Amino acid sequence: MAGKEIKLVANNKKARHDYFVEEAYEAGIVLTGTEIKSVRQGKVSIKESYAKVDNGEVMVYGMNISPYEQGNRYNVDPLRPRKLLLHKKEIRKLIGATTRDGMTLIPLRMYINERGRAKMEIGLCRGKKNYDKRESIAKRDAARDMDRAMKKARR
Repeated sequence: MAGKEIKLVANNKKARHDYFVEEAYEAGIVLTGTEIKSVRQGKVSIKESYAKVDNGEVMVYGMNISPYEQGNRYNVDPLRPRKLLLHKKEIRKLIGATTRDGMTLIPLRMYINERGRAKMEIGLCRGKKNYDKRESIAKRDAARDMDRAMKKARR
């Protein structure tokens, strides 16, 4: 990503712990004026959000954008469903993928790109079982131990 300036607004760390991410898509997001001002201040939470396809449109549910302090009557419901902007071909692919059992759409991160646009990275995910989570924790710990040993050997 050399040359691209993005500002990370929200990151869903738990998503990669709880799900296997099969594919990731970048989507624009439809926001009101006061919402984008709150997003630029970083007042966004995507921890408990999910996305699904409704009537040929991808919507994100459960995403919390705090009301803008100077927004007064222009503020909207912080938990309202928001439309994600994807190409029609990508939406058709997601419809086919989410109808299979065990596949779901999870927001992975939200950021502001170099042009000032709010973007969301959504992942087509499959849920992990408890033994899968333990296995990935064990791999991470083993990699950390190897790094420590290599660092110690270089001294």
